[in-house]
Amino acid sequence: MKVLITGAAGFIGSALALRLLERGDEVVGIDNLNDYYDVELKKARLERTLAYDRFVDVRVDLEDRAAVTEVFRTHRPQRVVNLAAQAGVRYSLENPYAYVDTNISGFLNILEGCRHHKVEHLVYASSSSVYGANTRMPFSIHHNVDHPVSMYAATKKANELMAHTYSHLYAIPTTGLRFFTVYGPWGRPDMALFLFTRNILASRPIDVFNYGHHRRDFTYIDDIVEGVVRVLDRIPEPDTGWSGDAPDPGSSRAPYRLYNIGNNEPVELMRYIEVLEDCLGRKAEKNLLPLQPGDVPDTYADVQDLVRDTGYRPATPVEEGVRRFVDWYREFYGV
Repeated sequence: MKVLITGAAGFIGSALALRLLERGDEVVGIDNLNDYYDVELKKARLERTLAYDRFVDVRVDLEDRAAVTEVFRTHRPQRVVNLAAQAGVRYSLENPYAYVDTNISGFLNILEGCRHHKVEHLVYASSSSVYGANTRMPFSIHHNVDHPVSMYAATKKANELMAHTYSHLYAIPTTGLRFFTVYGPWGRPDMALFLFTRNILASRPIDVFNYGHHRRDFTYIDDIVEGVVRVLDRIPEPDTGWSGDAPDPGSSRAPYRLYNIGNNEPVELMRYIEVLEDCLGRKAEKNLLPLQPGDVPDTYADVQDLVRDTGYRPATPVEEGVRRFVDWYREFYGV
């Protein structure tokens, strides 16, 4: 089939595009190659997908309504995976407008494209950040998520609400995926694993927030992509058992679903650093710092619904995933 992927030069988008191309799909990839982080890394990711003649590379800003409309009109995708977003919890404290422009206005343009061009299924990236001030673990899609603690999280919650509205009004099948701390080769330079590796190899100290007592449901990139593909292939239908008297946040009378996509096995940040030190053969000098504004101390994904509906099972332990990242980093940067 023909799949439109936004954020196709991004960490998850690039890996997903490769997976779909390898199985024979056509992929139209949208990216604006913004400079939030290293553009050369994004270009290197794109080089892998450009090797396929079934990949179309489109340079577009999601907030450019006319350009997005033209992409849908020209390419007529059957399914859409929206992964483009202004990422980063901490950056959202400095530049909240960037999050509204891309994550809300841009997402509205994608929804409109799906509406007017009869897209079969829209899958879009939400985030574990939507759980915000929630402390009940593991986080479940059936829990209320009305207390975000960052602008980034608020925009992701807004995406879920917008998607539901379009599913309800126009019967567009939509599935939101709440990603939990994705890591692995070709990852983002603003994420902890990348920052830690770069600093340790350069004999510089690493900043360890919350004094290392974070717990994160670190999820390896290949496991994430496997989950996305399984969800993409499964078009949601209305939940006939849904009741407005006791509304379940994870489903609807509309063709709408939400899923957590995580490893279902949280790891303390200090353990994560120990694994990295073992893989690098070096010890880190640590700056122990308090919890940052907008951050949460723990994440832990309940993935039962995703397992039940798609058979998804994360398969990569953190020791193996970190080793693969380190191997890639050393090769890519010649360290």
